[in-house]
Amino acid sequence: MNPASDPLETSAVTQPTRPERGLDSFQPVRIPSTAKPVRKRLGCLWLVVLALLPPLVYFFAPVRTNFLVLGIDGGLGRGDLGRADTIILTTVSPLRPYVGMLSIPRDLWVPMEGVGENRINTAYFFAEAKQPGSGAGAALRAVSQNFDVPVGYYLVVRMDGLLGFIDAMGGVDLKLSKPAAGLPAGTNHLDGTTALAFARSRANADDFSRMAQAQLLIKAVLQRLLQPGVWPALPQILHSAEAVINTNIPIWQWPRLGLAFLRAGQSGIDNHVISREMVRPFTTNQGAQVLAPDWDAIGKLTAEMFGR
Repeated sequence: MNPASDPLETSAVTQPTRPERGLDSFQPVRIPSTAKPVRKRLGCLWLVVLALLPPLVYFFAPVRTNFLVLGIDGGLGRGDLGRADTIILTTVSPLRPYVGMLSIPRDLWVPMEGVGENRINTAYFFAEAKQPGSGAGAALRAVSQNFDVPVGYYLVVRMDGLLGFIDAMGGVDLKLSKPAAGLPAGTNHLDGTTALAFARSRANADDFSRMAQAQLLIKAVLQRLLQPGVWPALPQILHSAEAVINTNIPIWQWPRLGLAFLRAGQSGIDNHVISREMVRPFTTNQGAQVLAPDWDAIGKLTAEMFGR
């Protein structure tokens, strides 16, 4: 058979074919993208970071703040010329957070500018007697120079004003591991009167025990202030504090320090005292019984607590 006469073959040959089209004859189709540009997303992220950076630096910057707490027993008709019966060198490092309290014996015998050698608690008295309002600064310098710890701020607490301050917050709960100052072991609820009596008590206690008592009371006050239930009474508490507290800590520092105390909590406060092992009792030429510091032992503790 002649191939040309085969109808199937002829049909296959004569089928119309699709004309070829060049690449430039197709129209591009744009597919809308729902994804945001990477650059735009990164820009928004940087705005968030920049907005959060100042508060983060303010609250958590690794900048240590040292201040001196002075409990001045200026009542009993002595006005502001009381001596600093309570001396606590305090440090706060918000980043960790770390709160350290070091109680200093009032009878520690140290050199002081303009006074010579004397009890460390007299630095406040002599300066205040010479120029009212200068006592806290003189005590701060005496502690800073002798302990070789930079201290920029002070907080003076008038002990005779504690009564109204503690009553304003509804009292405090003091937890004792053993009987102290006439109070039994366990949790004791103290109003202003009993709290002041506890702070001043010398019953069956020496200066080292009284330093520990002062720290316990301070920690109880801090714990009470950190309880949300007492916050509605803050205006009254702050009003009472005006008659109790004198400080040069700037107001912009208070939220930063407050958050550090809140994060540390009562159990997170590292409290120490200059112990009996760090001093040597002796009697001066004038017959005063005082304490000579062992600066090697004290220096090890302050290096650990204050990062010298």
